[in-house]
Amino acid sequence: MSGTYLGMPAFPTAAASSTQDGRLRANLRYATHTIRDKRAKAVAELDDWARLRAAGAAVKDRTLRHLDHYLEQLEEAVTAAGGQVHWAADAAEANAIVARLVRETGEREVVKVKSMATQETGLNRTLAEAGISAYETDLAELIVQLGDDLPSHILVPAIHRNRGEIRDIFREQMGRWGRAAPEGLSDAPGELAEAARLHLREKFLNAKVGISGANFMVAETGTLVVVESEGNGRMCLTLPETLISVVGIEKIVPTWQDLEIFLQLLPRSSTAERMNPYTSMWTGTTDGDGPRTFHLVLLDNGRTDTLADTVGRQALRCIRCSACLNVCPVYERAGGHAYGSAYPGPIGAILTPQLRGTASELDASLPYASSLCGACYEVCPVAIDIPEVLVHLRERVVQGGKVTRRGVKTVLKPAKGHAAERAAMRAAGFAFDHPGVLRAGQRLAGRTRRLHPRRLPGPGHAWSDTRDLPPVPAESFRDWWRRTRGEEQGK
Repeated sequence: MSGTYLGMPAFPTAAASSTQDGRLRANLRYATHTIRDKRAKAVAELDDWARLRAAGAAVKDRTLRHLDHYLEQLEEAVTAAGGQVHWAADAAEANAIVARLVRETGEREVVKVKSMATQETGLNRTLAEAGISAYETDLAELIVQLGDDLPSHILVPAIHRNRGEIRDIFREQMGRWGRAAPEGLSDAPGELAEAARLHLREKFLNAKVGISGANFMVAETGTLVVVESEGNGRMCLTLPETLISVVGIEKIVPTWQDLEIFLQLLPRSSTAERMNPYTSMWTGTTDGDGPRTFHLVLLDNGRTDTLADTVGRQALRCIRCSACLNVCPVYERAGGHAYGSAYPGPIGAILTPQLRGTASELDASLPYASSLCGACYEVCPVAIDIPEVLVHLRERVVQGGKVTRRGVKTVLKPAKGHAAERAAMRAAGFAFDHPGVLRAGQRLAGRTRRLHPRRLPGPGHAWSDTRDLPPVPAESFRDWWRRTRGEEQGK
């Protein structure tokens, strides 16, 4: 059983530790720079990328506005094609459904396709507690599982590991989970891949139950889509007798024509490929072809609450490409584990606090895990304005306000530890509402600029410990304008 995110500290505490790990930072720097450079070249090949991006955002927004309609259409189509649909309000219900379905088959082992949704729900832990062994088959997820580790990247879960570390994990742990690593295994990529292939082939040929997520669901036909680069997913989707797919309700698209847009956006933004090497699609069950039984578990787990937030709901457009992680200076230095969630990086900083709420110290800290540089928005293939949502969530943490939790409207209290920030914002708001106060404050700041400290005292030290305070100009813009172009020139 791989590790869990339970009990992880707030982002600043976790990041303070991870940023001191030189090897981690080197691994992240090399990997993220390589991926983002390749992505930029792949995107530049398309003259209509901006239009594709706008189309993807528009389709997602239209779908979210009518999500109830499309989900019912999907259920009807899946059922008509021989599948069974289950609705899960939260992670616990989703895990209980999957565990029950596996027990009903009489099996005690399952193979898994890489799935963010089951990472989110902690499915492997629940299955282990029920006496069911779940084997990850994605190469990076396998590395994470064998190392009793946690994923640290959406696309490349083992991005924090280098080849030497992977070799050691294979040598020491593979035998405990199945076929052992070959004697004398080196850190050559080809040898590592072959060791994983031999280890996983036994799992594929013996497994009777497969568990997957899905990148997309097509409402008009009930078709599910998984895109991948290794082929392990296709083995899981076709060989087992029973297939159980756990999918977030936001992964739906209305039609095949809509799907075409995302099959162009996703591969270029994630793996920098023109198309994914393996794109698997299935619709219910077919006699003599693939699994005989198909179950679709539709996962809410905070998504309808997120949908109720007119600003934050754009996070549900996300197609899990990870482009925002690869350009984020905070992620590059802190790593994925510091986010304490299955969703690291900028998208995790806005998605996790909405799915889980901001009651915990960790979740309340995530909207601050950003420099607001905007690079994430520039590369997002569905135009999620992540900086806008970050600021929106910061306001929620500091000031509280109206939110929806489990379908019920409630009012959040301001989070603890932000009294000074609230006072500063109120003072700033008062000054901006009263021009005379603002003008006097600007003049006072300009005349006393030589007395200003380089670091803020008290609660402000956390901000200025990592930033230089900007110098105050001798003259405010308002005074400069009046002196050069205003009253003094008779204008």
